[in-house]
Amino acid sequence: MSTLVFVGAGPRATGVLERISANLPEFPQALDIHFVDPHPPGAGRVWRHAQSPLLRMNSMAEDVTMFTDDSVVCAGPIRPGPSLYEWAAQVRAGGPADPELQALTGTGFPTRRLQSRYLEWVFETVVKGLPDTVTVTVHQTTATGVTDGPDGRQLVELADGETLTADIAVLTLGHLDAEPLAEHRRLADYARDNDLRYIPPEYASDTDLSVLRPGEHVVMRGFGLSFVDLMVLLTEGRGGRFVDGRYLPSGQEPVLHVGSRRGVPYHSKTNYRLLAGRPPLPRFLTPEVIDAVPAGADFRADVWPLVAKEIAWAYYHELFNGHPDRVRMDWVDFDRWYATLPWGSPTLESLIRRAVPSPDDRIDFEALDRPLRGRTVDLRDYIVADIGRRTDDRFSADLGAFFGLLSCYGQLQRLTSLRPESQVRDLDGWWHGFFSFMASGPPDFRLRQLLALHAAGIVHFLGADMWVRAEDGVFRAGGGSGTATATALVEAYQPGPSVSGSASGLLRTVGGVEEVLVDGAHTVRTGLLRIDADGRVITPSGQPHPRLFALGAPSTERAVPAFARPRINAPTFRQNDATARALLAALA
Repeated sequence: MSTLVFVGAGPRATGVLERISANLPEFPQALDIHFVDPHPPGAGRVWRHAQSPLLRMNSMAEDVTMFTDDSVVCAGPIRPGPSLYEWAAQVRAGGPADPELQALTGTGFPTRRLQSRYLEWVFETVVKGLPDTVTVTVHQTTATGVTDGPDGRQLVELADGETLTADIAVLTLGHLDAEPLAEHRRLADYARDNDLRYIPPEYASDTDLSVLRPGEHVVMRGFGLSFVDLMVLLTEGRGGRFVDGRYLPSGQEPVLHVGSRRGVPYHSKTNYRLLAGRPPLPRFLTPEVIDAVPAGADFRADVWPLVAKEIAWAYYHELFNGHPDRVRMDWVDFDRWYATLPWGSPTLESLIRRAVPSPDDRIDFEALDRPLRGRTVDLRDYIVADIGRRTDDRFSADLGAFFGLLSCYGQLQRLTSLRPESQVRDLDGWWHGFFSFMASGPPDFRLRQLLALHAAGIVHFLGADMWVRAEDGVFRAGGGSGTATATALVEAYQPGPSVSGSASGLLRTVGGVEEVLVDGAHTVRTGLLRIDADGRVITPSGQPHPRLFALGAPSTERAVPAFARPRINAPTFRQNDATARALLAALA
């Protein structure tokens, strides 16, 4: 019997286990599988039940699944299963359910606690479906180290003193805490010396917010999902209430001054459907095109034009087919000409102007990326307009662009030929940020709550190009919309994944395997754990480790989510299947 140890028992480990179960008939063998995680198996840390009931998912219930479907292209068998919404419906049909389950709709945004229950159910269901030749043991503790044993097997050291000997170990660690950077240490020292409060980048659900005092002026650096979570915990979480579009404060809230580089919150999720059906993607940015990108390419010059053309094509597919009254050309004719013309060319721009008469109906990537650049606009008006676009299907072309973004994001996972500087600055940096801003925003009701908090004087907007200075015994901050003086500073964003910068002692035991990108001009450390296409960790010698695998946030798999939308051939499921088959083949 072979022993397989997963370090981390969250949704990613669960997904690989499901693929192991599906592929076992092709690789029949006896397995002793162990999961090491201080948090409940299935849910893991991020999705554990033990967190505020106020925190919600940023995905609709019908858009979350842990199971493959017939859209997934993989070598292993397809084993369909229920989405989060379908699972909830099954639970309701089986008898009395709690109020959230009873009220949940497919387009509703569940609490993270409910997602925890779904993920725990998936884990339990997969384990129950394993044959008798497979045993599963869960260790609710922390792994502190993974090292090579004398015979090459992996020694997984646990915080409780036990050591597991594994034929193969798999690191499915998810998002980890980070050691503070030099800037964060400097700001923490400044805060301590001046009786101020400072919170470095952390996960909002784990942050001690009790240090922020009622009425205290707090600068929030970051306007993404972490800010939204912190906003909720510091308002509703302190007894305030949203009633009929107004916020009724409890008196326990601090005063929040928020800004960022863009100066605006992430776009909210759309709450309508496509009028013309999903665009057939990929159209231009196909696997063959990605694989043909030459070594040393620049993302902005060589790849972004293909990405932009793909996203815009998905946008116009919905505009032409869903809103034909707003265009002056048949879709078939437009599509034929569009396909032949390079993105950004004067001829293509002329085609779009002739076919789409209103500038408001044309996609503008510069305006999407930096919406406040060159504009004088009241941020409240901007947010109101954004909510309007996301709740009115007259703007359903935005949802077409969203599906284009999703397709490109999945295809770009296989891009490995960029020059180092462009890989880190453009793909890992700008593109990931742009995707998150456009596609990973909160539900629209969160932006309505933000407006109510602004009207109540609890939240103030600093605007774009935010700056922060620690001076004169306080924190000063400002941006394009205003300035603030505060006695607390919160970094309202998550720490980035990094092997060397991680607070995980375990990752430090896997030393010398950070990705280093080198060309004639640059040497760049990405901070990520190098893995091959099957998930094997690449050793310092450049060879795949035969007994150590890794998936998820700290690895060069690069931000593949642990679960996905149904019917999009999600890279998560393709990778899980490839890794599961590699594990079974190696253990057989």
